[in-house]
Amino acid sequence: MDFFFRVRSDGSEADPFDLIRAAAKVLLILGTGVAVFLWATGITPDALLIIGALWSFYGFTHAVLDGLLDPLLDFGARAIQSVGMAPYQPSYSHIETMVARGDLDAAAQSYAHLAGQGDAAALVRRAELLGDRLGGAVKARIELEEFRETHHPTGKDDIRIGLALARLYEQHLDEPGRAMREIRRLLDLYLRSRGLRHLERTLAALKHDRFGGPA
Repeated sequence: MDFFFRVRSDGSEADPFDLIRAAAKVLLILGTGVAVFLWATGITPDALLIIGALWSFYGFTHAVLDGLLDPLLDFGARAIQSVGMAPYQPSYSHIETMVARGDLDAAAQSYAHLAGQGDAAALVRRAELLGDRLGGAVKARIELEEFRETHHPTGKDDIRIGLALARLYEQHLDEPGRAMREIRRLLDLYLRSRGLRHLERTLAALKHDRFGGPA
């Protein structure tokens, strides 16, 4: 089962709505405390109704942010990219042409040349080629780990590399435990990143597929 193509990795490192979520949580905590005090001291017997209103407001805030505004922002980002306003991304069309012609070794070497210049996306493409077509999954794993150690990649590139490693562990190296640890590492580092919202479900599905039990 291929879990990793279901995960978007746009590399966002911070959620712009975290401040609103934090403010709503603080309001909920303070308001609940005040309402309990008013009820316990008998000043306002109906104070507990305030707690219900606060929880409703808190749930509504999260529903709007997570269910409406976040998807709208993701859609807007993709729309901007589609009209060429996103930052420049290198083209690999000439290398993909090599792959289509079956010139796999030359394609892998071309990706390696770009990776040597710090292109993490090219290295991930090379890893996929080595693992899927050239029988070099172990070599791909070593290259990905060395790149991460020596280049100190950005969050976006770290996510790319981590997902590529997890895919290698699961699909080619038969090491599901290491695949799950890699996904857990990404969750611990980038839990609030849009694009990794489904990683927890991916991890649960991987555990279920390999070890059984509830997904």
